[in-house]
Amino acid sequence: MDIETFELERRQSVWENVVKWNLTESGIHPYTLNELLDKSQIEDLNNLRLGYGQTNGSIELRDTISRLYSGSDRDNFLVTNGSAEANFISAWSLLNPGDEITLMLPNYQQIWGLARSFGCKITPLYLKEELNWQPDVEDLKHLVNPNTKMIFVCNPNNPTGSVLTQDAIDEIIKVARENDTWIYSDEVYRGAEYDGNESATFWGSYDKVIIASGLSKAYALPGIRIGWLAGPKDFIENAWAYSDYTSITTGVLSNRIATIALQPEMRNTILTRNRDYLQENLEVMKMWVAKHSDIFSFVPPTAAGIVFLKYNREVLDLNSTELTQQLRDMKSVLIVAGDCFGMDNYLRIGIGSEREYLEAGLTLISEFLDEIL
Repeated sequence: MDIETFELERRQSVWENVVKWNLTESGIHPYTLNELLDKSQIEDLNNLRLGYGQTNGSIELRDTISRLYSGSDRDNFLVTNGSAEANFISAWSLLNPGDEITLMLPNYQQIWGLARSFGCKITPLYLKEELNWQPDVEDLKHLVNPNTKMIFVCNPNNPTGSVLTQDAIDEIIKVARENDTWIYSDEVYRGAEYDGNESATFWGSYDKVIIASGLSKAYALPGIRIGWLAGPKDFIENAWAYSDYTSITTGVLSNRIATIALQPEMRNTILTRNRDYLQENLEVMKMWVAKHSDIFSFVPPTAAGIVFLKYNREVLDLNSTELTQQLRDMKSVLIVAGDCFGMDNYLRIGIGSEREYLEAGLTLISEFLDEIL
């Protein structure tokens, strides 16, 4: 099996620890353990024996996760090493050569690359900027048919930061049910909504729904590498068998930290702290774009630590990859090219960092623009 290079991850992996200003991150400024835990909790971690954990996730953690999903119990969940492993296991366990899938675009391109490598036929469901990055539900009706194995959505969306309207969600569920099609919903940004109103989950809406989520984005805990799959128990049992061939288990330290983070009071504290970062930095971004309104425009995100900027090619006549490379080489600032999402003339900039860091990076981008224009 041939697999194509995952351009977004490769570009970030090569350069993010080399440049001085990394604005590619789509999450929020991460916690330290001292910021997250009290002394007694840290002492408990110090005394935890570092053996193998339960391979599908600790009972305590799966019970905790289940309280976030109405009508579920621990056996509806598989804990994974990040949501990336959740995505891989789902695609590997469900998709076969020749399967037809409908995939929301733009999107995090992992599923796109995996499905292509597995020999699947992909029909894109495009989010439309003129609809504030919502899909046209009429498009969906024409794309999905009884041969469609799965509809993949990312909600809240990466890279646009949009959140599906309830009408769009209802239509996706209706079309999936009519065609006996799986819905796979990447909800790793759920909880990072700017207005504090948690976006709707697809969970519980239909008996063929799979959810991927984790602690890397909305919870600002990417380093503990905890993700999960939520789904029907027979799917989860099968996915667990596939995970025996990948990483086998997640770390016991990570399971314990995740269990603490997802307790109701702590969860609220984390999401409130992260929302404050996002609200403040979105205003910074709006002011910066206003200063460069001849070049940039964007639909303000409603969730997630990212903005998806469109640039005026008549003013800035560079391919997005060339632009980001020149910025990196001249100013040591890393941002994501729209090419990584199949959309030239766009740029993704992370706004989940500390305000001072974001402002410094944007200042360097302004300097870069002054020098090349």
